[in-house]
Amino acid sequence: MNQTRPLILASQSPRRSQLLREAGFEFTVNAVDIDESFPATMDVELVAPWLAQRKAQAAGHFILDREIILAADSVVIHNGIIYNKPADYDEAFRMIRTLSGQQHTVITGVCLLAKEAEKVLSGVSRVWFAELTDAEIDYYIRQYKPFDKAGAYGVQEWIGLCKITKIDGTYANVMGLPVDQVYQALQDFS
Repeated sequence: MNQTRPLILASQSPRRSQLLREAGFEFTVNAVDIDESFPATMDVELVAPWLAQRKAQAAGHFILDREIILAADSVVIHNGIIYNKPADYDEAFRMIRTLSGQQHTVITGVCLLAKEAEKVLSGVSRVWFAELTDAEIDYYIRQYKPFDKAGAYGVQEWIGLCKITKIDGTYANVMGLPVDQVYQALQDFS
């Protein structure tokens, strides 16, 4: 890989850091906190890229010279409803119960921001869950505590290994970052 500019990941997500590291990127982490609420009338498919752009702009002060900010946000969508990070066990249980035996969409919005340019993109993956029993859902939540994950699950954990039957799109996108698209988009920043 020919990475010529400093990359700053504006995210505390350990999964995004892992994906970038495994893909060979060199980067530093400078996360920012923003209000992640969005207009109720916004099309659910536009929420993730919109939030990613807001995060990148909030981290813009880290750009001193040739740095590129990478910010991202993932949402899980089922039947036109966004399933964000669950607040507690009960909400996680309800989310996974709803997704059980169903297909849903994971959209990860990404914003790359530099002094001279901004690029916003979205990775889209469709994910199919097998049926989960209440005991399996309980086991998963108690064992993996998925309270920091959109849709209350991580594709890299038990539920992804044992209960996802099909993915149309990339695994990395479901995990939290469409690395293939990020790699291609970074080529435009010389």
